[in-house]
Amino acid sequence: MTVRVTLISPAMNAALREARFEDEAALDRTGERSARAAAGSVPPAGRYLSGPSQRCLRTAEALGLTARTEAALADWDLGRWRGERLDEVTAREPEAVSAWLGDPAAAPHGGESLRDLTTRVGGWLDAAPDGADGSVLAVAGPSVVRAAVVHGLALPVAAFWRLDVVPLALTELSGRSGRWNVRLGRPLRSAGEC
Repeated sequence: MTVRVTLISPAMNAALREARFEDEAALDRTGERSARAAAGSVPPAGRYLSGPSQRCLRTAEALGLTARTEAALADWDLGRWRGERLDEVTAREPEAVSAWLGDPAAAPHGGESLRDLTTRVGGWLDAAPDGADGSVLAVAGPSVVRAAVVHGLALPVAAFWRLDVVPLALTELSGRSGRWNVRLGRPLRSAGEC
């Protein structure tokens, strides 16, 4: 059976504005306003999910979704770097940042490696978490969206670093385990932009 998985990246928050590694910061006012304005353009699905971060949960709520929290859609666990700015970590731990960026199996921060993230998200994707009509929509962090695309298209894990995911964009995967098609980055539109 063909499954349609639509991933919506969460709205803006302070961590994203400040170029910090994801932390538990919820949406800021602008992010919440943008998500509420885009609520009417969310496509229908048979099942609604959300990553467990406050940013994902508050985005789902602002979009008007009743979404079940899905642990497999958790943001990338960056261990002790969580909430810090990349430039600060780079100044303090240049070798660790270099290893993290260059080796998909490295986890110098004590959290999850890029390979582990991609494996976790890919396992969730391949389990075909479909709704009643073969579709699922999930609000998931940018790292989860990028990992899903890398897995879905069987790209080298390092391709993760070449994918950009903007707030409130749709990424659609259709197919089944081992055979996915991807449609990237369609923005949700506010009622006034249609």
